[in-house]
Amino acid sequence: MTFRFIHTAVLVTLLGGCSILHRTPAEPINTVELPTASDDAADSLMVDLQKVDSSIVIDLRYATTNNFTGAKLPGYEANRAYLRAEAAAALAVVQEDLRAQGMGLKVFDSYRPVRASEAMVAWTQKVNRPDLIKNGYIAARSKHNLGVAIDLTLITLATKAEISMGTPFDYFSTAAYTKNARGVIAKNRELLKRTMERQGFVNYEKEWWHFSYTVANPVRFDKIIR
Repeated sequence: MTFRFIHTAVLVTLLGGCSILHRTPAEPINTVELPTASDDAADSLMVDLQKVDSSIVIDLRYATTNNFTGAKLPGYEANRAYLRAEAAAALAVVQEDLRAQGMGLKVFDSYRPVRASEAMVAWTQKVNRPDLIKNGYIAARSKHNLGVAIDLTLITLATKAEISMGTPFDYFSTAAYTKNARGVIAKNRELLKRTMERQGFVNYEKEWWHFSYTVANPVRFDKIIR
């Protein structure tokens, strides 16, 4: 049950055919009306990011207890990040752009199984935090389920140290709004945003770490990450 490997060169070729797609900044979205694809479809449409570029650091927080719920989420059984091939191709170019500056990407989350999103919603109910859904931080159906959204930050390649962004990942506060920063923090957030946007990604304004990419015929996935 492994995801189909596509060579970086092929992915970059795929990227060239994505420029005609319409991109919208609306995020998060309710994707409940979209079909849930089979595991075989997931294998054919998504790729492992480290097989695209092994210099991208993967630190899937929901595969550990180091996340806002304090528990591993269902569907995360390995520290492996997947994206739709088109989005992965674009991300490989982002990494190349950053490498020239001695920097790179660290991924906190990418494709997210539907069951994991449902567990997040259940957690908000358990701890009586409906505000997190109301305020747009958590969604039962999101672009992560489609394999087209990614949460990440910048690192220094030589040391793998994270570059300061002012707040941690999954910080549910206006302080995490992309534009709500000054000085060096504002410059760091803008660098990440600008570099991602050049390759077609769109930032979610309430989360400096969250970006999405539009593909044709999106579908949801619930395949377990192994």
